[in-house]
Amino acid sequence: MPNLIKRTSVSNSGQAAGTVIVIDVLRAFTTAAYAFTAGTQEILLVSGVQEALDLQRQFPGYLLMGEVGGLPIPGFDFSNSPFAISRADLRGKGLIQRTSAGTQGVVRSSNASRLLAASFCVAKPTARALKGYRPGEITFVITGAESKGGGDEDAACADYIEALLYQDHEPDVSPYLERVRHSTAGKIFADPLEPEFPQADLEYSLQANRFDFAMEVERLSGQFILRPRW
Repeated sequence: MPNLIKRTSVSNSGQAAGTVIVIDVLRAFTTAAYAFTAGTQEILLVSGVQEALDLQRQFPGYLLMGEVGGLPIPGFDFSNSPFAISRADLRGKGLIQRTSAGTQGVVRSSNASRLLAASFCVAKPTARALKGYRPGEITFVITGAESKGGGDEDAACADYIEALLYQDHEPDVSPYLERVRHSTAGKIFADPLEPEFPQADLEYSLQANRFDFAMEVERLSGQFILRPRW
């Protein structure tokens, strides 16, 4: 098990070394996980909207997915919605994803020797992968911490993964999921007056350990490529 576990935010993630896990529960890396089960084999992660559009010209068969400020981006094929992406047929399609928190945490973690993305729906496989890596230290990037009063939904996921690493018995996930519901972001998704943030996305984000793969980032020719890892 790691000798040292750290936490950091997106703005400080460039200083993180060793094994880094970027967490975005609501919604980037929940959406990414559902995209893999919808058939895509890889997701190119970027920081900017124009960067995504330019990259699509290099990879014309790839579809665009993401948000700015939580809202859909004009000209993109998909928003940052796990509910919506789960209903798409992505077989044979690659994706390019840009979000305001999750993908920012990945592209800024430039000093990581190993880089993963995580959410509750892939928490157990992420912990299993970490046990296999046997890293000396790991850093969790709590992407929601950048928003005012936010981040507990991502901190809860980090706490749960850490419990999976260290506890002899399997921890009860329910208290961690309740923290997501009661987090600043979780309350927005539960508010019927916020239709751009549907309750269905919250419920899909709370499907803990739904999938049996971790999500690892490979850096290749300047690209951050997210793929499932069984």
